[in-house]
Amino acid sequence: MRIAGWSFGKSEARLAVLPAIAIAGCAIWLMLPQASDAEGHATATPPEVTPVTQDTSRNDDTAGTQATLSSPAPTDANPAAAPLDIAPPETVESATSPLDGLKIISQSWRRGGLGSKALVTFTLRNANDYAVRDIEIACSFARRDGSHLTDRRRIIPDTVNMKSRKRYAGMLVGFVNVNANKAKCSVVTASRI
Repeated sequence: MRIAGWSFGKSEARLAVLPAIAIAGCAIWLMLPQASDAEGHATATPPEVTPVTQDTSRNDDTAGTQATLSSPAPTDANPAAAPLDIAPPETVESATSPLDGLKIISQSWRRGGLGSKALVTFTLRNANDYAVRDIEIACSFARRDGSHLTDRRRIIPDTVNMKSRKRYAGMLVGFVNVNANKAKCSVVTASRI
């Protein structure tokens, strides 16, 4: 075997070189500068201001100029935090939410799948002047005494036209506690079309 012009005839000499190369490689790796986590999160610190002593033998003009030039920097050295003289943009009144005109007007539920699945039947009414889609409903299940058990959400990837109603029968909301006896569903989100 030849390494850089040297020949090792015996296999024992070859094996002695491998640990030496590994140790040298590790030593070089440890001496290389490493990036620290603090380098990416550096904050701007204001430069230190050294006090300037004024010579009393100067005339008033040079002393005033020197005092003006050596005045300390403002305490807020971060230019991004400085107040800007730009007027804020005018706020546009937000359009009405699709939820304002979207309601569940009737609902009922039953068990399915050996009693562990909740199948909800409800009617959505859209009183908005536009159609809505991707309606998310949230159903809260409770015991007979009213104590809370489970919450389930479901997104309906369907469109409800403007000024209309749509009935959904036997929609699977999810698995529920076997002790659930009451359900109350409400509309959580919807997208305007």
